Formats: sequence, C-alpha cells, structure tokens
Amino acid sequence: MSETVDIEQLETTKSEKLLALVLAVFLLIGGIWAYQEIDDEVRSALPAREATPAEQQAITRLADAQQRRIEAERAVRRAREELELRREAYRTALDAGEPAAALRLRYLAAERGHDRARSTLAGAAGAEAAARPAATAAQARLADEAERRRDRQELVIFLLRLGMAVAFVLLAYLLLTRLRDRGSRWFPLSGSVVLFATVFAFVVGVDYLTDYFDPFDAGILLLALLGVAVTLVAFWLLQRYLARRLPLRRVRRRQCPYCGFPVGDNERCEGCGRLVTAPCAQCAAPRRVGTAFCGSCGKALGPVSDR
Repeated sequence: MSETVDIEQLETTKSEKLLALVLAVFLLIGGIWAYQEIDDEVRSALPAREATPAEQQAITRLADAQQRRIEAERAVRRAREELELRREAYRTALDAGEPAAALRLRYLAAERGHDRARSTLAGAAGAEAAARPAATAAQARLADEAERRRDRQELVIFLLRLGMAVAFVLLAYLLLTRLRDRGSRWFPLSGSVVLFATVFAFVVGVDYLTDYFDPFDAGILLLALLGVAVTLVAFWLLQRYLARRLPLRRVRRRQCPYCGFPVGDNERCEGCGRLVTAPCAQCAAPRRVGTAFCGSCGKALGPVSDR
C-alpha cells in the first residue's frame, strides 16, 4: 500500500500528533546539546596564545621579585620586633641599675639586623620596580591577544549558531512544502521540525539579543518587532504556497482554476471566460487546466496562476 494519500481527505490522527510532539521534544534536546557543544568545540579549537619565552621570562622575573620583596617585608617585621624586644630589655636593666653589658650587645646586634633587613627590602623593592615595566607590557600584550581571541571565538560561535538556526528553518520549510505537495502521511512530522526550528531560532535570538539590549528596556520591543517581521515573512511564504495549491484545489471541486467559478463540464469558465480545458503538451489529449498530471499520458504539468 502506498504511503502517499490525500491528507485533505484523511485527517491526522491523535496518535500521529502525539508522536510529532514527542519528536519535537527530542529534536529540541539534541538541538540544545548542539547549541552548547558549539561553544565548547570552538573555544577548544581556538585556545588562547601562549606567552613567548621572553614574555614568560619577564613575567617570571617580576613574580620572583615580588616574592623576594614579600619575604623581605616579613624579615623587616621580625627584625623590628626583635629590636623592640632587645631595646626594652636593655632599657629595663638600665632603669633598675642592673648590669646591662650583655643586653646592650644583644640590642646593638638586633639594631644591625634590622638595618640589614631594611637594606634587603630596599633592594628587593628596587628589583621589583625594575622588572615591572617589561612584565606589565608582556601581560598587556597577552591580555589584548586574549580579548581579541575571545571576540573571534564569540563571532565564530554566533555565526555557527545562526547558521544552524537558518538551516533548521529552511529544512522545516522544505519538509513542510514537499510533504504537503506529495500528500504524504509523514506530513505531521514536518510540524515537529517547524516547532523545533522556531524554538531554536527563538533561543538564538534571545541569547544574543540580551547581550546588547536590556530585556526589560528596549530588548522586549526589539524582540517583538523581530517576531512580527518573522511572522510576516512566514505568512508571505504561506500565501505563496497556498497560491500554488489553489488551482489544483479548485479543479478538484470542479471550479475554474483562475477565478474559482463553478464550471462543471464546460470548456470555458462562465465567470472569467477563460479556457478550462486544453490539449496536453505531450499527447494532445484534452485535460483540465490546473491539474498536476495529464489523465492520458501521466505527464507532469506546470502550475497555473490565477493572476
């Protein structure tokens, strides 16, 4: 048995509608996975630039200098605490009139240790200052390159996602028109693709629309305008599709393919006066204008316009 039937006479069953909805859900699951996978694949395919040996050396030199300066600051704090402790012990012994020669030596040693720590800190701070310009320039170059790389990644991701959305919309349109023209029982599944393509395009639009507009400000208005434009385009495409189907429907109802006036078995339409029967271009047998195929030889015939 052929799976191609007149779907205008045989309505879609509830089971077919349910399966079409289930298919749309699974298509959406796969589409969302692909939507995120594009992001992961592009970012892994376009990694950030590694630092050159000179840049890495400059950055490392600054990091080492900073570490030495931090350690020198800690040493200065410890030396200051030791100096204050020895000074207080020496002063207490002097105030008490006790022998303080040993305490004085410890105090002087702590003072020299504090001076050495401060000198080391000054040297570490100077080394850090000397290493900072080259390291800062290297980090700035890496940051600029990383920013440009992120911009390229975002552009590639956007173009791929936009391409997917456009491809899905075109696929949905082709399936819808082809299956409808053929009268296939698979036609309800084209609705699944239409629903999936619509939701996917909406996700892409909202995802990138909110990057440039406040969704609670002008973003909602822009989304509404975009939706109106897309709906109008879809309506225009539907009208073109219906215009191609209209002559065949009129002939099926024994109407004039041009104006829709009832013609019965007449050769000319009583409404517009045009011929409604004409010889077949292949076999010259009479055939109804507007039919898809010749009834004698089966040759496919061109569409008829009612304009």
